[in-house]
Amino acid sequence: MWVLLTLCSAFCLGIYDVLRKYVLRYNAVLPILLCSTFTSSIFMAVFLILSKVGIIPMDSYYFVPSIPLYMHTMLVVKAAIVLSSWICVYYALKNLPLSIVSPIRSTAPMWTLIGALVIYSERLNLWQWSGFLVVMAAFMLFAIEGKKEGIRFVANIWVWLVLIGTLIGSASALFDKYLVRELNIPRMAILTYYSFYEVILLIPLLLIIWFPHRKENPWVWMWAAPFIGIVIVLADFFYYGAIQCPDSLISLISPIRRSNVLVSFTFAAFLFKEKNILRKSICLAGILLGVALIAVGS
Repeated sequence: MWVLLTLCSAFCLGIYDVLRKYVLRYNAVLPILLCSTFTSSIFMAVFLILSKVGIIPMDSYYFVPSIPLYMHTMLVVKAAIVLSSWICVYYALKNLPLSIVSPIRSTAPMWTLIGALVIYSERLNLWQWSGFLVVMAAFMLFAIEGKKEGIRFVANIWVWLVLIGTLIGSASALFDKYLVRELNIPRMAILTYYSFYEVILLIPLLLIIWFPHRKENPWVWMWAAPFIGIVIVLADFFYYGAIQCPDSLISLISPIRRSNVLVSFTFAAFLFKEKNILRKSICLAGILLGVALIAVGS
């Protein structure tokens, strides 16, 4: 059952990337990000209300508990971290092919591993070192393929943004470990309250950065926009459902979720008609192999 749930999560993550790329081709970044985060917060607010009125019992996995002020403070920090990552990735998705952004994003487990090495003094074993080297080699090949499309990885600001966004996302994963294991904040509380804080933090950014230039960079309503927020919440629900299964293997859930890039790649080829898909897929296979080796070593 946990494998099916993980595959559903991966599929939702793939659709999430596709929806973002589709909407951002015609739209300003910050309004779309606000639309998606607002939709997510409304979705999670339903669980909060049902928990408060007693329809969702306290022993349910989907119950949203009350938490003390210091935990809310930590979730504001998490919201700021996640929002920073999303802003970087959204701008990169708007300006780069999906077949470039998705594979770079799939390197996230490697950066999380490096963060764990530095912050938690963890040591890499042979499998993890092998995975790290394979990912780096595949990434270098990706840079060569990108150059054929006029995208020089070293000099391209959008490539740097997706890298920065991925690094910040990995930092968020490490911070999640601290929130769950050290502070014992329930996962439903994390998902619910930080989604509210994302909206609160994003509104002033939108008013300061985008609103004065709204005529040069307009926002166009698209029905796909709110579904971005719904799909990412569904991906999280499937993921947490998978890790809740008593027989689930955490070391395998991460690489299976990384298969979301296969969905993104398929749509990049057939919907967006992007170039050099075959050669990029070889580089992608190298990245996924490296991630799998890291997972085996973990």
